[in-house]
Amino acid sequence: MRLSSDSLSSYLSPNLADNSVVCLMAPTASGKTALAYELYDSGRYELISVDSALVYRDMTVGTAKPNAAELARYPHHLVDIIDPMQSYSVAEFVNDVARLIDSCHQNGKIPLLVGGTMMYYMALLDGLSPVPDSDDSVRARVEQWRQDEGISALYDYLGKVDAISHERLSATDTQRITRAVEVYLQTDIPISDWQRQPKQALAHNPNQQWYALAVMPDRPWLHTRIEQRLDIMWREGLVAEVISLLEHYPLTPSLPSMRCVGYRQVLEYLVQTNHPVFEQRHLDKAQFYDAFAQSEPSSNESKEQDTMIQSSITQTHLPMATAQTDALACQQMQNKALYATRQLAKRQYTWLRKVMQLSNTAAGPAIGSITASSTSIVGSDDLTDLQKNKLILHSFSTMEQARAYLV
Repeated sequence: MRLSSDSLSSYLSPNLADNSVVCLMAPTASGKTALAYELYDSGRYELISVDSALVYRDMTVGTAKPNAAELARYPHHLVDIIDPMQSYSVAEFVNDVARLIDSCHQNGKIPLLVGGTMMYYMALLDGLSPVPDSDDSVRARVEQWRQDEGISALYDYLGKVDAISHERLSATDTQRITRAVEVYLQTDIPISDWQRQPKQALAHNPNQQWYALAVMPDRPWLHTRIEQRLDIMWREGLVAEVISLLEHYPLTPSLPSMRCVGYRQVLEYLVQTNHPVFEQRHLDKAQFYDAFAQSEPSSNESKEQDTMIQSSITQTHLPMATAQTDALACQQMQNKALYATRQLAKRQYTWLRKVMQLSNTAAGPAIGSITASSTSIVGSDDLTDLQKNKLILHSFSTMEQARAYLV
């Protein structure tokens, strides 16, 4: 079950003005890359990646990154721009996209933003609060504090200086707790106060026409696609890729790159099997072992993993799993990666519904908007001046409806 890219390409292209910006949003493994390639082949588009994992160099297998030949044929902006030990903030992403949109329009192309990082899309469509970037010295100070005393110390401190954020965040949300502490130490203003200030979004630009196209396919179909993609990743060497990353970069388990789905589960597997890669002099072995010392699955995760079929690729594609205990750790890794990817897709559905609820009182009907109760098209020539250059939302409630209508 998939959306007809031919139909969407032929439908969208004639109706889009030169100042258009198109966001192609869909869950992981849903087929949006193939659709993006079809739109690129029409000659009207440049591709901008909206994926927080594709920004990292040397992380290819686990991110399902297009291979070198595909990237040469279908160039993507914002792919392979930083090393795995670096960070890339949402604000940096928005600034880069703003620059790239202008560049695409100057080249006579329509920017096609494609990917599955929904937080990035929300920042573009709904806006960012004016929270300042963390100073490098403050970031280093907070990281050292976290390493010395643990994330619980930062969380307790946050409770004293920002009760709102303390109540909102989970005690184990290392990334957001760390960021909140950094902001307070740098500005003496709680991050919750910053977040209450008015937002500004690129999609509010009156000189651009933004389209948000959300495709939410049938979940059982998507779950099958996810399993197939993970099977390919194991066969193509995701474990070997993570080992290579550890050999070549001074990584830590708390880095955003190492929290990516798939990579996190492989790291845990390597710890459980006492892989010698952690003896590398540039790695802090204790950090990795401490990070996974209490890595027990939640009750829901355990129940789902218990129902997963034992994979036939365990020993075929992961030769390290020779002993029975290593084979069990290998199977647990695969099950956890499958569960984590399904959970990612679930969160992406939630974000997509949130995007579709963005208020835009001045905007007219969506071009090609499809819902369970409405399948009407409004062409761009039919929009009033008031309705033009507003965020236009395209919502497909099921993949079947999108296919039946667009084919």
